[in-house]
Amino acid sequence: MDFLALFGIGLLTGVTTVLFGFGGGFVAVPVVVWANAALGVDAMRVATATSALVMLVNAAFATAVTPGRVLAALRGSGTLLLLLAAGAAAGALAARHAPPGQAHWGFVGYVALTVVDLLLRPGFLRPPGRGAESRAGAVEETREVARALPTVLGAPIGAVAAFLGVGGSVMTVPALRHAGHPVRVATALANPLTLAIALPATALSLDGDTGAHATDTHLRLVGLVDLRAAGALLVGALPVIAVLRRHPPRIPDRAYAWTYLVLLGAVEVAMLLAG
Repeated sequence: MDFLALFGIGLLTGVTTVLFGFGGGFVAVPVVVWANAALGVDAMRVATATSALVMLVNAAFATAVTPGRVLAALRGSGTLLLLLAAGAAAGALAARHAPPGQAHWGFVGYVALTVVDLLLRPGFLRPPGRGAESRAGAVEETREVARALPTVLGAPIGAVAAFLGVGGSVMTVPALRHAGHPVRVATALANPLTLAIALPATALSLDGDTGAHATDTHLRLVGLVDLRAAGALLVGALPVIAVLRRHPPRIPDRAYAWTYLVLLGAVEVAMLLAG
């Protein structure tokens, strides 16, 4: 896959980072798998490591340009962030020693389960607490008070996200949505949470080794990270993040939720084709 193709996909990554909280994992993993198909079974390991770097930079930049009033919802979440980072370190280490193909099919399986969960479990496509009927018989709008993400979820979210290369937004956005946040807020808060996951995962990945392989792809690898692919994706993504954070599109909440779900389905198809 040439630089221009990766750059174009980087533009899409910038959009998903801002609008859906996907710092790069869901988009980057299938793309880097295809770009490094010559690595065979090591392609998925390189993809998850490269996506960690892309997520780290995208999530850090997106967090930096997110309004403080939105990030205020994470006040008091220091323990949660530490547990996300600890879980991510464990997940990244496990990915380095996992049997070939396990992370790939784990990615496919987890996304499939997530899509089913979002379709069947109430609270994501249409949050609870709306359309309540008053004593007078009129239908009135009620709002659920948004809650914080449970701290106990930090370690498992971090571990699964780093092991599969999915970032964390696929778990944090639905969890924040079920906790009463609008999709717009949930996706914005996913970026600092993803940052906590991507930092240790990237550090470990840069020290990794794909082992013996006879192709010339190792010339652009640093540890397990494909710097050429990561660079092209980031060059495309960062300007888009800056523009969309400054001029966010107005999307109705329910349409936002359905678009998130459709995007997950598209990534699932891409990973199946890449397998």
